[in-house]
Order: sequence, then structure tokens, then C-alpha cells
Amino acid sequence: MKLFIDTANVADIREAAELGAVGGATTNPTLIAREGRRFEDVIAEISEIVEGPVFAEVVSSDHEGMVSEAEKLAAIRENVVIKIPMCSEGLKAVKILAGRNIKTNMTLVFSPAQALLAALAGASYVSPFLGRLDDIGSEGIGLIRDIVAVFSHMEKRPEIIAASIRSPMHVIDAAKAGCDIATVPPKVIWQMISHPLTDSGIAKFMKDWDAHTARQ
Repeated sequence: MKLFIDTANVADIREAAELGAVGGATTNPTLIAREGRRFEDVIAEISEIVEGPVFAEVVSSDHEGMVSEAEKLAAIRENVVIKIPMCSEGLKAVKILAGRNIKTNMTLVFSPAQALLAALAGASYVSPFLGRLDDIGSEGIGLIRDIVAVFSHMEKRPEIIAASIRSPMHVIDAAKAGCDIATVPPKVIWQMISHPLTDSGIAKFMKDWDAHTARQ
């Protein structure tokens, strides 16, 4: 399973990219708004840092507007993928963009039926929102398993991106369920690195080494 970083903060993306484990970056209108910068400038800068896919979301409510936005965003750099919200207008936009060889990610997916429709429309990726389902008392990882099962019968299918990740365990659960990608906020990436036994082990090694060198 691949890991993407879910943020529009360029400093966080640059730091995560140095780890060698992050293969892409996802943004959304909320994340972009937090940065207080021009949308296209943020996407252009991220796409220079990240070699893999960089996801930029449209904000139009009709498919004509979505397609128009998508074409402008896709022209920024070849690794830009267009996020389209799951709705009837979004499906229309995905179909048109697929015909124009523009990669899309159908986002805000909360059911296997929605994922299937996105796949049939020609989406390159689908993003089921794991954490938001958990937040309302549903089992988010169950949705991932169901989509994996549905897609297993398809000759050509989108990649599945586990989104709305809340913890390192969400990442591991998504990997065990057969997800292709998990998109993870920076905080969770740092949590994945850390473990108290690792920290105490490093501290002991350094203490023992310092004691050793002091005797030389």
C-alpha cells in the first residue's frame, strides 16, 4: 500500500517527502483555505516537491464548471489529479474527463454503490472516507473491505484511497483490508514513526555509547 500526505502545507509536505515513504499529496478546499494562498500557486509548488500524484479538488456544482476547472488544474503539471465530489454532476464530469485522458479521484465516497458508479464512470481513484464513518458510529474499515471486494471482480478498476485517516491503526487496517493507498495527515505520519520502546532504546544506546567513549 502507498502512503500519500493529506495537507496543503508546503513545509509539512517538504518534510514528509524527505522521509522517502510518501508517494503523493492530497488537498481539498478546506486544506487550501487554511493556507491563505492562491489555489493554483499552492498546487504548483506541491507538484514540484512530490513526484507522485498531487490531488486538486474542483469547487463547481455543475459538471460543465467541474470540467472547465479540471482542465485548468490538470495543465499546471502532469502529475496533478482532479478530485471530483460524488454526485450526479460529478459522475458526468468524471466520464467527460476520462474521455480526455485527465485522471480523476472521486471523493466523499461513503458506500460501495457510490464506488461502483465512480469506477464505471471512469474514475482513476476513489476515496472512501474511513474516519468520518467511524465518527458517526459506522465501521469505516468495513466500507474499505466492501469496495475491495466489489472491485476484485472488475477487469479495470480505480485505485482505492483510504481517506479521513485518524490514527496509525487506521493506516494499518486499510493496508490489511487491501487498500491501494492511504492518505494521511502529517500528525499521523509523525505518530507512525514514533514508538516509546524505540525512543527508550535509542536513549539507552546513546547513554551506553557515551559511557563507553568516556572510558577511552
